[in-house]
Amino acid sequence: MAYEETGRDRSAEPSSGVPAAVLENVFDDPTHGEPGRDRVGVHVFWEILLLVGLAVLGWLLWRADPAALRGAGLRTLLVGAVGLGLLALAAGLSLRTAAPNLAVGPIAVAAALHYAEQGDQGLRDSVGPAIAVAALGGLALALAVVVLHVPGWAASLAGAAGVVVYIERRSAPVLVQGDYDPGRSAGYLFAGFAAVAVLGGLFGAIRAIRRLVGRYRPVTDPARRRGVVAAVVTAVALIGSTVLAALAGVLLAANGPGPVAPTSGLDWTVLAIGVALLGGTSAFGRRGGVFGTLLAVGLVAVFQAYARARGWTVDTWTVGGVALGVGLLVTRLVETFGRPRPGSTDRPEPVGDGTISTGWTVPLSQPVDNWPPTLPTPAAPQQVDPWRDPRWEDSPRRWDADDR
Repeated sequence: MAYEETGRDRSAEPSSGVPAAVLENVFDDPTHGEPGRDRVGVHVFWEILLLVGLAVLGWLLWRADPAALRGAGLRTLLVGAVGLGLLALAAGLSLRTAAPNLAVGPIAVAAALHYAEQGDQGLRDSVGPAIAVAALGGLALALAVVVLHVPGWAASLAGAAGVVVYIERRSAPVLVQGDYDPGRSAGYLFAGFAAVAVLGGLFGAIRAIRRLVGRYRPVTDPARRRGVVAAVVTAVALIGSTVLAALAGVLLAANGPGPVAPTSGLDWTVLAIGVALLGGTSAFGRRGGVFGTLLAVGLVAVFQAYARARGWTVDTWTVGGVALGVGLLVTRLVETFGRPRPGSTDRPEPVGDGTISTGWTVPLSQPVDNWPPTLPTPAAPQQVDPWRDPRWEDSPRRWDADDR
């Protein structure tokens, strides 16, 4: 068998003769995205910019209103950041699975109205039913998305319309009846949110988990089904998204100084998705940073407090629109500089084209029927005409007729 040297450096290959790149990508399915490890440098760069922006805004808020960063003002700011953070986590969780949930805002408003009306029955009796209904609604949304295989934004928008109908049954703001004060545990709530956000980002940075969570992201025809695993992961993400949105609504209602207004909540959807994108989560799904959501939530929360301290009239639509616009630019950066490097060694080599990817080119054996015989087949002997035998000739032979 003939071997042909390909010129590759075989010193980095394992003793089995198979390159490490092939072993690392042996379970990569090309139908679930390009093989290779996503680059995280763009996330590190963007999160450093978010940290710098948060530090600058914090310093400006301290100069404008020092009371907002200490005592009761700080506790209110932390609880508001946790409420916004839960909404951002809900939006980011659905975005990472490529099934954005546009109903998170209306769900939060509906949960806030329910808690405002039933808060006097106790935290467990008022919040428990809201969480249960949100989970059932998330399950219905998940079944519609994964069974019919329709875009998450379209199905969730239909669900949001149904939630808005529930909200519009109230014509006036509702006073909060409960006495739960989340400010007494503001530090613990913020620490818990920060831990969930960072740990989620760390787990999402692991290659296997990132590819698992992003399996619903289309890579060819968006209408093609992505398989059972992708459907299950997406369904769990949508259910978790609705539950987080309901918890955010309860927390914002308990932290607010006034009554809960029966609004559509779509402005909160825009803000939640804008913050998630601003933190580095891709609008296409799969890709995201580690500290981005935490830093983006802190940046927006501190900006809102700074705007109030300066007397600016900045509503949720404005902040959410700006965050969404900047977040779309961040998505373009993440998709451009976060995908596996072109021509990287992590890309698996093709197998089945007549060579074996071991660093040596080996011609594949041919079928036995096509093997050439060992010796050539001799030609069939020609029949000799006896009447052409020289002894029957009466004329001289040709060589006798030559002039010799």
